[in-house]
Amino acid sequence: MQRSDNVRPVIIKRKKIVAGDGHHGGAWKVAYADFVTAMMAFFLMLWLLGSVEDDQRKGIADYFSDIQAIESSSSGADGVMGGEALSAVESLAEALAEQEISKADLETMDTIVDAIESQIAGDELMGEAFEHVAIRMTDEGLLIELFDLEDRPLFNPDDGTPRPVLIALADVMSNAFGTVTNPVALQAHSRSFPTVFLENPVWDLTIARAITMQALMQEKGLPEPRIHRLTGNADRAPAVSPSTAARNNRIELILLLQPRET
Repeated sequence: MQRSDNVRPVIIKRKKIVAGDGHHGGAWKVAYADFVTAMMAFFLMLWLLGSVEDDQRKGIADYFSDIQAIESSSSGADGVMGGEALSAVESLAEALAEQEISKADLETMDTIVDAIESQIAGDELMGEAFEHVAIRMTDEGLLIELFDLEDRPLFNPDDGTPRPVLIALADVMSNAFGTVTNPVALQAHSRSFPTVFLENPVWDLTIARAITMQALMQEKGLPEPRIHRLTGNADRAPAVSPSTAARNNRIELILLLQPRET
């Protein structure tokens, strides 16, 4: 029987299929899912960090830090403590023990640490007040900063009138300083004001606040001869940027080291 010319021959093509070859496998899907999950977690973390306040972020950072801090607010200095505020003030004593200072000065700083700790231990209200405090060691001595927080100033904004929180802190510091005989340096700093101000108030403001702090500490029992110097530094030495930040409104109390014998 003859094959018709218009009937095409049947061609059978056999294709070899290898399981998992190329994009037809399933392993890539698992890797892609892991990648998408990681990216989602990453952007969720960024969103959470962007939605919280600065002090909350600092609190989260402090949770994972070995040093327990009331507020890790940088002082803008490279001091021993890095300008961090301490709730566990005994941590300061441990840091001081590593410094090259005289035995007498070390004993003095330990005494101050113990005096401060005894006044804030178990007092919730005083613990909140100490959110305004940063302690560090400088070449001159133990520096204690009392600074403004956002919407929580130590003074009335336009003058040297102290708020109750500053009065309470002055009481604590005067009592603590009364346990030693070292001289005290007191200096006030201010944030910068906009240049549109006709008269820049920073000099008068810091001088008034320094005098007010001196009066508070004397009223709380610190003898006047213990005050070694009193200065108003205006906005010339900001602790943080920008210079208009509330954190730059601060009082610095320096418990001066005793002169070394030659």
